[in-house]
Amino acid sequence: MAGIVRGDHPGRARGLLAIAVTSLLWGTTGTAATFSTVGPFAIGAAALGIGGLLQAVVAIPALRGMRSRLWERRAIVAVGALAVAVYPLAFYSSMHLAGVAVGSVVSLASAPLFSGVLERVIDKRPLSRSWMLAALLGVLGSVLLCVSRLDSGPQVGVDSMVGVAVGLVAGATYATYSWASRRLMDDGVDRGAAMGAVFGVGGLLLMPVLVITGAPLISSWQNAAVGAYMALVPMFLGYLLFGYGLTKIPSSTATTVTLTEPAVATLLAVLIVGERLDAVGWTGIATIGVVLIVLALAPTGRSRTGET
Repeated sequence: MAGIVRGDHPGRARGLLAIAVTSLLWGTTGTAATFSTVGPFAIGAAALGIGGLLQAVVAIPALRGMRSRLWERRAIVAVGALAVAVYPLAFYSSMHLAGVAVGSVVSLASAPLFSGVLERVIDKRPLSRSWMLAALLGVLGSVLLCVSRLDSGPQVGVDSMVGVAVGLVAGATYATYSWASRRLMDDGVDRGAAMGAVFGVGGLLLMPVLVITGAPLISSWQNAAVGAYMALVPMFLGYLLFGYGLTKIPSSTATTVTLTEPAVATLLAVLIVGERLDAVGWTGIATIGVVLIVLALAPTGRSRTGET
């Protein structure tokens, strides 16, 4: 990917790559969850709750050094942390109610749109034509995946409708904590401190939920292994990479790149779970792949805080 962005800001290619790898890790969560008998609240609270606290632990030196600046921006930290706490509960509930494919597609396809609105309305940042094209292609590819999986016969009814609505909540909160983290970095907060504060406080907010709902996680070794994997790999490692990516590219671009997650999740469902994908689904995956190409080729003549 770095070779594609000739003459442009070199950090941008690394940021895109970091977010792409994050999407790959996040895309394993749906398949991993199928190996457990844990409910959506418990798995969400364990994954991002424990993962968020680990983010804070590794960022303790940075948090100490930035504590006064973080306190001055406590409103942004609070907004981001609340979004972190709500996101996994909404995301996994959406997949539980509407199905893994539909829930993940709605949650992730809506996030770049919410993110773009936040940057445009709050930060007054213009959105580039490259971003708008990438967002459009990402949403189109996700819809194609959704339609393809719907043809396989997921449940239809009130649960699915509620699942879609909850998925929109997940998309909005995902965009919100991404925006808050990037806003803290733009305001001079160290990356580790920004991510540690937002995800650490969010993780604390999820602890009561984990205490109330988390008993099934220790009911079997398999459930415990799934919970540990979700917390350590997609959440902890994934968000370390996500935080690095946010230092190089705007949150709207980052959330657009993570539209590759439904494609990864679908491929894993085909290869591991044994689900089938038709021509429409493969077209959706190819369309999402074009998103990365569009963003990689986009000009980067603006400042670090500007849209790329």
